Amino acid sequence: MERTFIIIKPEGVRRGLIGEVLSRFERKGLRIARLTTGHIPEKVAREHYAHLKDKPFFDELVEYMTSGMVCMAIIEGPNAIQHVRSLIGATNPVEAAPGTIRGDFATELPYNIVHASDSPETAIAEIARFFGTEEDA
Repeated sequence: MERTFIIIKPEGVRRGLIGEVLSRFERKGLRIARLTTGHIPEKVAREHYAHLKDKPFFDELVEYMTSGMVCMAIIEGPNAIQHVRSLIGATNPVEAAPGTIRGDFATELPYNIVHASDSPETAIAEIARFFGTEEDA
């Protein structure tokens, strides 16, 4: 059983897409193990996206991710990381295939509806950052 982490970003929440996004994971056979909504503090957003700190869009991304309510979830199931990444589609909505979450609902960066962990190591770190340690989650 593999676990991964997702964030439905502020525009996804504002547009009422929480149910649509989560249902796609459930229809795939994945399970929502934990779910919460809230605001991401600036310090946490900067830590979460620290790997992008040298990019010119970093401050805009942090501002956007702290601009409104988000929905965060731990998704689990066989090959959960790969399945979730496949369901959400390419990072850039212009490149995301129709039928994927980003392909169906997003139009431009950074407004691409959802963030998802990209590896087992990242999933562990992100789950700990937003839900506490893996044992707590």
